[in-house]
Amino acid sequence: MATGKKTGGRKAGTPNKLTFETRQLLVNALADEFEQLPELLKELQPAERIDAICKLSKFALPAVAPVSIVKVERVEKPSDDMFAVDLN
Repeated sequence: MATGKKTGGRKAGTPNKLTFETRQLLVNALADEFEQLPELLKELQPAERIDAICKLSKFALPAVAPVSIVKVERVEKPSDDMFAVDLN
């Protein structure tokens, strides 16, 4: 193999056949289980059911980003900096 040059394998942009087939198998298996999910959840203990639902919710609900609040206060005496920012 030449140093720094690709000399074999798939051409750029060609999909990986094995990866595609593997994903299709997983999608089909998950689709079958998805139909049985309500019955499977009913068989779990309440704590296990909540844990499973929380773990599955990551795939259905968007993640919520943390929010920070900045407090801005007006400075009473006139100066070059009319506003002070308190980051605490």
